[in-house]
Amino acid sequence: MHSTQNRLHHAALTAGAAVLALLATGCSTASAGAQTGGCRDNGDWSGRQQAAWLRKAVAFHGTTEEAGPLYQGAAVVVRAQHSGDERPLCRPLAVQVQFWTLTATATGTETASVMRYRLSADGSRTRTVGFPAALPTGQDGACTRVLVAAYAGAPLSDRELPQKTRDLATAGEADIRFRTQRIGAYRLLPPQDPAPCDADRSAPSPSPTRSETWDIYHP
Repeated sequence: MHSTQNRLHHAALTAGAAVLALLATGCSTASAGAQTGGCRDNGDWSGRQQAAWLRKAVAFHGTTEEAGPLYQGAAVVVRAQHSGDERPLCRPLAVQVQFWTLTATATGTETASVMRYRLSADGSRTRTVGFPAALPTGQDGACTRVLVAAYAGAPLSDRELPQKTRDLATAGEADIRFRTQRIGAYRLLPPQDPAPCDADRSAPSPSPTRSETWDIYHP
């Protein structure tokens, strides 16, 4: 009787050990799978971290000085592949692609939104946003340039809009200062009509009527 109880006890211990071994193997496999095939945790990313991820993903196509009239065919591309950790994000980012006109006036620079396009990006596929069909070039001989930016999160508030630190005619991208850390990438486009932006003009012409702001939303 005692011998039978010992054999039963030993068999139970052996079965328990086998179950634990199987569980350990399963957990190890799941952990390895999560590391190689899982998503990248971005739940607690700050605005600066989101901008850093977006900066590596954004490219501007067809925005050189040799671009066609009104930048036909130009686009903002949020690419799928990134250097470093190429796993998709666990939580897709809300990305805004926005276009503004910057117009020289007698008192400074007037900023007007032309278009804002909202999309979601997690790095799993490429997203492309074409330029507006007709970008304003200024009226009444005003010096007007176009600024385009891609940033994460909600639309920019008035306090986050860009500032210009040099004359609009000669300003470069380094002379544009956004008052937020959410900007992933931006471009200040060359004027399509360079004559009104002649740096030697003594005074800017009156600014054009403020363009209508309109939004396009895309899931």
